[in-house]
Amino acid sequence: MLARVNGLTYDARDHKEERSVASVPTQARPRQQVQNYAWVIWLFSTLGFLFSVPGQTMGMGVYTNYFIDLLGLTRTQLSLAYLVGTLLSAFCLPRAGRWFDQYGGRVMIAAASVLLGLVLIYISQVDRLLAVLSGSAAWAWLLMLLGYFGVRFLGQGVLTSASRNILLIWFVKRRGLVSGLRGVFVSFGFALAPLGIAMLIAGYGWRGSLWVMAAGLFLFGGAAWLFVRNRPEQETFGGSHPGGGKIHASSRETVLPGMTLAEVRRQPVFWLYAASLSIHALFGTALTFHIVSIFDQVGRSPAEAFSYFLPSAICSTVVNLVAGYLSDRNPLKPFLILMLLSFLFGALGLAHLEHDWGYWLLAVGFGAGGGLWGVLSNLAFVRYFGTKHLGEVSGLNTALTVSASAIGPAAFSLGLDGSGSYLLPVYLCMAALVMLLVWAVMHPAPEHNMGDYKG
Repeated sequence: MLARVNGLTYDARDHKEERSVASVPTQARPRQQVQNYAWVIWLFSTLGFLFSVPGQTMGMGVYTNYFIDLLGLTRTQLSLAYLVGTLLSAFCLPRAGRWFDQYGGRVMIAAASVLLGLVLIYISQVDRLLAVLSGSAAWAWLLMLLGYFGVRFLGQGVLTSASRNILLIWFVKRRGLVSGLRGVFVSFGFALAPLGIAMLIAGYGWRGSLWVMAAGLFLFGGAAWLFVRNRPEQETFGGSHPGGGKIHASSRETVLPGMTLAEVRRQPVFWLYAASLSIHALFGTALTFHIVSIFDQVGRSPAEAFSYFLPSAICSTVVNLVAGYLSDRNPLKPFLILMLLSFLFGALGLAHLEHDWGYWLLAVGFGAGGGLWGVLSNLAFVRYFGTKHLGEVSGLNTALTVSASAIGPAAFSLGLDGSGSYLLPVYLCMAALVMLLVWAVMHPAPEHNMGDYKG
């Protein structure tokens, strides 16, 4: 319908449509943009975990025999290089966490991916570098130490932590659920990673497989630089935060302040959660590293040893998803207690592995405990201490867990050498779990006093 106003003719229907569009609240559209883009961040967070596989034990472990044959190192010498490289990387992780707070997840994910790819190319040339040098075992050990330091620092450390932290920044109310959804893909990805790497080696050789993974990391790093954004309130989305809530224009500290690392170190609740997460890293890595030997001691075959991972992974995935959903509506302390109880029951099963009930208690206990571990490692520190210094705080925790994962296999080896059995280190871990369980029950862990930090 045409109308005439001030001597101008226009279509009234167009004017009506314009008014209807303008009547939509201006905050609704930016908020929807943020909520949609948060799932892009979820995708890159998940891929970041999966691309960290070369820096994980299950990734580098596939190449152990190749390195032993090519470099002339003994298994003990190579394991020692892995231990020292992991410990050195752990000492650097708090600094890397500070870089995350300064530069954001976009820079850290992209840079860690590209640098990890370069380290893989370096590792693919260690035998040729050794030939240029003297060819001695000392040089071989140092070359592998440098390579292991690089993959552990950049893969298990920086890329994993940055991928975890950026998701916690973009989601608030549904942190547990979205972390659990990510955990489903990460759990199955990690479980299939050794098989996938073995297939790459069969198709391209050990050196070519490293090049293929390096190329993938370069592409992922470039994509992360293009699409990852540090924080929703730093973008042109109108100041809405995914999961609900309005970001004030002044600064993010107005909405979600956080404790400094110095303040966090004085909080007993930090050490409670860090120690509980680290005991699993120590115990779980030792079990994975010595799985064939542990099962052999009780008369079980290697096939039975490897079959343990399937029911454990299924249990871990289900528990992680359910607990992640429930954690959005409940305090974390019950999940901490359940995690420690699960590991304790799993350790009891390990001590009686010769029985069928011991096997299943181990699989279910460590599986459920691993699922709860994933929830707590994602949520505990952001819920108690906020996002302002999340990189630095989580960096300290990652340094502790990585150190524990390096010590675990060596401690179990020493227990076997000293007593002829793995029972002594198992019982020591059980004692530590009991002490942590008592601490968790007795400590108030008052989340209600830290409401400013709760997501």
